[in-house]
Amino acid sequence: MRHAKGYRRLNRTHEHRKALFANMAGSLIEHEQIKTTLPKAKELRPVIEKLITLGKRGDEHARRQAASQLKQYQYVEKLFDVLAPRYKDRQGGYVRVLKAGFRYGDMAPMAIIEFVDRDVAAKGAADKARVAEQEAAEE
Repeated sequence: MRHAKGYRRLNRTHEHRKALFANMAGSLIEHEQIKTTLPKAKELRPVIEKLITLGKRGDEHARRQAASQLKQYQYVEKLFDVLAPRYKDRQGGYVRVLKAGFRYGDMAPMAIIEFVDRDVAAKGAADKARVAEQEAAEE
């Protein structure tokens, strides 16, 4: 019987899976769209949905719970200051998973996971700002 086995193990230990989802959730919060394999994207969806719900609660306890899951405070700040107000009237369904073909190397099914009302300019914005700072420092 398959009782209490309602998730994908993804060939990882519990600790590795927890770290994987913390990193992926942080990247999704930062860029608002990421490309990954389909099983990882499907498993990441409930993690992100719960984090957005914590952000909508907005109290200090919710902020600490999100920080314990995300590990980096810059993602917690964006979650509570930008994303939670954006979805305050939405009752769920904050992210979508779009199939994106197959990876060339091993034919793994790929997917794009993104926020529903995402900011298109957010993808890569931090990287562009970092490059601009480095170029300004060199001059």
